[in-house]
Amino acid sequence: MQIPGPLDEQRIQEIVDKVLSRLGPQADSTPMQAVLKAAERGTPNTGSSRPSTSSSAATGFVPPHLRGGNNGGGKRPDVRIPRGSHGLFPDMDSAVTAARKAFDQYQSVPLATREKMVAAMRKVTMDNLRALAEYAVAETGYGRVEDKLKKNTLVAQKTPGPEILRPLAYTGDYGMMVLDRAPYGVIGSITPTTNPTETILNNGIGMLSGGNAVVFNTHPYAWKTSAYFVHLLNEAIVASGGPSNLLCNIAEPSIESAQKLMTHKGVRLLVVTGGGAVVKAAMTSGKRAIAAGPGNPPAVVDETARIDIAARGIIEGASIDNNIVCVAEKEICAVGKIADSLKAELARLGCCILNDRQISALEKVILDGEHTNKEWVGKNPSVIARQIGLSLPDECRLLIAEVPEEHPFVQHELLMPVIGLVRYPDVTAAIAGAVRCEHGFGHTAVMYSQNIDALSAMARASNVSIYVKNGSSLAGLGYHGEGYTSFTIASPTGEGMTTALSFTRERRCTMKDAFRFV
Repeated sequence: MQIPGPLDEQRIQEIVDKVLSRLGPQADSTPMQAVLKAAERGTPNTGSSRPSTSSSAATGFVPPHLRGGNNGGGKRPDVRIPRGSHGLFPDMDSAVTAARKAFDQYQSVPLATREKMVAAMRKVTMDNLRALAEYAVAETGYGRVEDKLKKNTLVAQKTPGPEILRPLAYTGDYGMMVLDRAPYGVIGSITPTTNPTETILNNGIGMLSGGNAVVFNTHPYAWKTSAYFVHLLNEAIVASGGPSNLLCNIAEPSIESAQKLMTHKGVRLLVVTGGGAVVKAAMTSGKRAIAAGPGNPPAVVDETARIDIAARGIIEGASIDNNIVCVAEKEICAVGKIADSLKAELARLGCCILNDRQISALEKVILDGEHTNKEWVGKNPSVIARQIGLSLPDECRLLIAEVPEEHPFVQHELLMPVIGLVRYPDVTAAIAGAVRCEHGFGHTAVMYSQNIDALSAMARASNVSIYVKNGSSLAGLGYHGEGYTSFTIASPTGEGMTTALSFTRERRCTMKDAFRFV
């Protein structure tokens, strides 16, 4: 199989466009659009009246992959997703208009109320944690409920709020100067299907902490769950004294609605979390864009590493939500001296080590030409393995395939719990291989080693936004690691892990020849 060049943007665009075309004007060409066409539609809230908060009264739908089929580890009960209405609009123009009205009202809201709003957003998330996780898995068909509980809890508890915004003052012979953070206005946020509720909450807290209003263009395969979550957040915001419709979204979002958001005159800043095509579109839209693009994070394991720690960390990071998180380890670069020991430890901890025949069979299942077969994205290892005649328990977290560096399991961001392992003669070769496999995305990298010089070399060579030493990639997000979290990691545009600081602009005020009181 021929692997496209890692930085061949034209080739990447062709592949992504081919996939995205399936979500275009022919709405009935996808299963989700077909069922949404048949779903009962309510009247979107225009802000003229308060919506009901009763989940039981909301109209729901059953996603097609749940109708007698399998999702993740096996059959699940029918899950009906409540219809969100607070902040939901029929088109982008009405959503942006409502967000602008909310933003104007928000400017007179005290900062103390802003803090109460953010606290309420955290609380309503925790109160609805399991339901949101179940809805996301049901609608998208991606990931594991238990892992989404971890991710949403992390975001609710460790996303920075208004406290991260602090003014800075300078005084001297010529008076005083103060720097402070100001809102942009209405922000357009495009969110992914892989982390729908996590991204909405993370961006929502950061953007509202900075004084902004937001219009979300959510992913077409996650919009029901997203709309319901936006509804819950808006209800919590209003109950805390904030304006209605600070968070807005539209029914049945599409590629066209995303393009409308990117070019809308009422939107001041774009924040995009997604693949290469949507990132490129945002960066060429003519607006300022914060773009969180794809990653292909390597995990380097050298001959000095604690193999038990490395194996546990790789399983924790690479298997989270069946590998659909962008920071999750996508390939292992192991020094040959310890490669067999590492594989043995991974197997002891429950991973499935594939042989050459099984790897060859798996290629035919999870690859579709020169890109990933989307049918298997985010599925449990047991479900994927079943396609090649393997019977595994749902507790199995990863399928490990030892392959050469040029293999698609290493070169592609598969977004599934299939991890390529490559042997290298020494740590220098392993680091060089990891840098090649990461493709210059500048996203995330992990290394297990007791050699400080090797760890430092990897840090400099990888040049990523998140670098974790001797721990899983999740530690870099603050999960069992220090620091705050973010689910919009803007490597292409340089912001790294975004916070409220990223969503505000700097303003400067000078008092000439006065107010130096020392």
